Amino acid sequence: MTHQPKQVILGAHFPGVNNTTVWSDPASGSHIDFSSFTHFARTAERGRFDFLFLAEGLRLREQRGQIHDLDVVGRPDTFTVLAALAAATDHVGLAGTINTTFNEPYEVARQFASLDHLSAGRAAWNVVTSSDAFTGENFRRGGFLPYSERYERAEEFITVARELWDSWSPGAILAEGGQFLSDQTAGAFEHHGKHFDIAGRFTVPRSPQGHPVILQAGDSSDGREFAARTADAIFSRHSTAEAGRAFCRDVKDRLARYGRRPGDLKILPAATVVVGDTDAQAEERAAEVRRQQVSPQTAILLLEQVWNRDLSGYDPDGPLPTIDPLVSETTSIVRGRARHVGDALAEAARYRAIAEGKGLTIRELIIELTGRQTFVGSPTTVARALEESVATDVSDGFILVPHLTPGGLDEVVDRVVPLLQERGVLRRDYHEGATLRDHLGLPAARPAAEWREKAIGVSAVDGAPARETA
Repeated sequence: MTHQPKQVILGAHFPGVNNTTVWSDPASGSHIDFSSFTHFARTAERGRFDFLFLAEGLRLREQRGQIHDLDVVGRPDTFTVLAALAAATDHVGLAGTINTTFNEPYEVARQFASLDHLSAGRAAWNVVTSSDAFTGENFRRGGFLPYSERYERAEEFITVARELWDSWSPGAILAEGGQFLSDQTAGAFEHHGKHFDIAGRFTVPRSPQGHPVILQAGDSSDGREFAARTADAIFSRHSTAEAGRAFCRDVKDRLARYGRRPGDLKILPAATVVVGDTDAQAEERAAEVRRQQVSPQTAILLLEQVWNRDLSGYDPDGPLPTIDPLVSETTSIVRGRARHVGDALAEAARYRAIAEGKGLTIRELIIELTGRQTFVGSPTTVARALEESVATDVSDGFILVPHLTPGGLDEVVDRVVPLLQERGVLRRDYHEGATLRDHLGLPAARPAAEWREKAIGVSAVDGAPARETA
């Protein structure tokens, strides 16, 4: 019997607003022109990627009370872009990040069901939450939720969305010409819960996937448990072999509690690729990319996120500050994004130890600590590393984050993808009529009632109060 190697799942993240993009490169283009999105999407499809992924930014970030420089490029509406890309592509999945804190489930469920129809079953929802009152100022009632409630609302939000998608049975379809319904109960729903109390009729017939693919990102214990209960795939920050395997094992070990199997949840870390004719040339290119990503100004901005102080007076080519970080649970120099800093004093001590041990300036240290080139080498080296990572359960695949927009995927597709295809770990072509759920090797959409039953059953077994969400 021929052994079938484990397939590598590949997603592509449109870089958007972040400090990994090399803005100064002559090949860097617009982040808002539709031509950038179509080039990126068609390149991903040419490389037989599973999906492309758009992040979200609901407010311009601020630092020291000023708009963060990288935000001035803007970020258009996710659904508008993905709907347009549905017409510009044929097979690649279309994943959008939509916030459960600042939206309502009826509207979001309707938008994703519509996108799934428009794309013939290629829609995916990256579920995110926010406890950020600063961002909430853009929304009615401030849109603010305490940290403790954001996962609770998110879980009920997904429950309601699934109930809405299930409100049309597979046989309840519009007759030819749209004059009548074959099932007069189609679209009827009723939900009474802590966060949502709604009833009515859902307007979108059951879409090709039944439920669009649910993606989630979360590294905390709550986030991992949330993904095990609700998600089809989870983004991971762990791309090193040891950390990746530990994360993968931990999350997948939680699945059985909810009646799920290891293959029902895909683990997908973010990763970058720098390719050269030789490994040595790739290393040189990677070092230059890191210097371009971390300009002197960016180095200070990133250091401020640890120190929580205005460090604009410091020389990026000089030593670290001698003052300690400002520790505050209520005051942050960054507004509109998470700081991702736990113990700031311990982190500053680590920074100082590295800087002193290697004789690094502020900028050199930030370059060393924020380097994101996960796979660096010749095409053969990169293809082998991607295959080995998936084969040894570091992950099920990767979300590639290029450093150039829109052409950052081109070299990977032209030079690395053919080698993965030769190794039999990446499809040579899409299957006609297959949905994103099929491409990812996921089971058919599980009914909303079954998701809820398993989650409540686990809560009852654990002795924790089962949250009533319907």
